[in-house]
Amino acid sequence: MSAPANTLLAHLPAGTTTRGLAFAEIPGWAEDDHAAAFRAFLETCAPILDGLTVLRNAMPASPALVAACEAARPIADKARQDRNAARVFFETGFEAVEILPQGKTAFLTAYYEPEIAASLTQTSEFPVPVLARPEDLLTLRQGETRPGIPPDLQAARITKDGLEPYPDRAAIWAGALAGRNLEIAWLRDEAELFITQVQGSARLKLPDGRITRLTYSGRNGHPYTSIGRRLVETGAMTLEEMSLAKLMAWLRADPARGRKLMEENRSYVFFARDDDAPADRGPIGGAGVPLTEGRSLAIDRTIWPYGLPVFIDVEPLTPEGGRRRTTRLMIAQDTGSAIVGPARGDYFMGSGAEAGDRAGLVRDAMRFIVLVPKAR
Repeated sequence: MSAPANTLLAHLPAGTTTRGLAFAEIPGWAEDDHAAAFRAFLETCAPILDGLTVLRNAMPASPALVAACEAARPIADKARQDRNAARVFFETGFEAVEILPQGKTAFLTAYYEPEIAASLTQTSEFPVPVLARPEDLLTLRQGETRPGIPPDLQAARITKDGLEPYPDRAAIWAGALAGRNLEIAWLRDEAELFITQVQGSARLKLPDGRITRLTYSGRNGHPYTSIGRRLVETGAMTLEEMSLAKLMAWLRADPARGRKLMEENRSYVFFARDDDAPADRGPIGGAGVPLTEGRSLAIDRTIWPYGLPVFIDVEPLTPEGGRRRTTRLMIAQDTGSAIVGPARGDYFMGSGAEAGDRAGLVRDAMRFIVLVPKAR
């Protein structure tokens, strides 16, 4: 089956090939809970149809994807609950296309929402600040360049003399933004802040028992560097040994050594605090809607739009030992600095330590099958 011609595929990098599939050819398709995927899809249609604010801009939805969202609303009451009705919606309104990147396989990692102890005031137990977005931070649009700003930077600092590169992680940790009242919470150590920035959100447990959330509010625009990969490259840890728990232990075993490594990732994320976020909903993703455990996928926003259904087939390691095959329909609801490429995904595992244990083990080749909406 050949891949359909569609504007959704027009932005694929050179050398990427596609292969159209019948739904019956996709392992695990028939057994999936399509109603769960439909609920996530319907929620992501709100920004597409209603003009709600997104946290991070992505490729605009194609006319066919907009039409698919419009077609979903009249059947919402039934398809939210009825797996068969949801399956019919996807099978009749979309075509399955496997994305095959040149010279490599599709690749999946996973992320989660940390639940961590924190304080709204600085104390000896919580000395490390979480910073709000500074007023002089300008986020550049995809592909946008400005005089004096290197093309690999995605943000700039507004000054009276024009734009300049924003301070990197090392400079910010050294005090480049001190004295500006940007502190919105305080954490136990820099490693905890770092992992919160990598995950893009966190649920904070305050000393008085209250819960609040950190939501993504921008970054300094410097390229992202994986410190886990750096540890493997330097021989400090093998790829097989690498996990989130072991990475955190390595960073904390020698704080000065850990800080030096973290500063190799010059990217720095700023947050907003949401004291009213419902505890039973996931964090807000790039699409501006709450993430759904096991159904939300972060994608490369320079290639794909939010709301795109993506079927994944992967067999990652599990904390219980061994590998477990996962085949399911995901919805593109988020993005990330490290999620780059036409067949690259980041699977949202949920909130808390158990989700973190699972997420830290996922770094696997997969099948990446997009559902391309048919013209209506």
